[in-house]
Amino acid sequence: MDHSNGVVGVLKKFKNKYPDLYEFILFNIMSNVATITNFIVLWLGTGIFFKGLDSSFNWWIFHYNASQGGLGGFLSFLVAYICAQIVNFIVQRKVVFGATVQIKKVLFWYVLTVAVAGIISVWLPPYIIQQLTPIIGGWAATVANIVNIVIQVVINYPMMKFVIMK
Repeated sequence: MDHSNGVVGVLKKFKNKYPDLYEFILFNIMSNVATITNFIVLWLGTGIFFKGLDSSFNWWIFHYNASQGGLGGFLSFLVAYICAQIVNFIVQRKVVFGATVQIKKVLFWYVLTVAVAGIISVWLPPYIIQQLTPIIGGWAATVANIVNIVIQVVINYPMMKFVIMK
């Protein structure tokens, strides 16, 4: 069966002509697996698992008032982020980069990258939620999560491409 003129053929030609752009697009498409994981865990956390933990939570740079979800909001964003990053590492390593490097050799860099992006991703939401709740109500946490996802791409893609998966 010849796929040279179909969708597969077009994709192969595009990949050969623009390998870096193809990789970046694939990275973002496959990041959606982690994004879906992130949203599911966030919604389960805020809606079920941590719902009753709505007292204010303040520790270090993290300030989650009751109106921003409190301790339950903090835990929901944290657990969602961790689950998404585990899924993301596996998907990016296998599908996007086809990396064969030993995990123990790159684990430090991945954990460091995830920690930096994670601190931002857990610190930022209450500020976004505070600003947006009067405008969009309960959707503010979802928008905060979208902002987190964009920040993660900006941090994670260059680190994965040039340091972790090479």
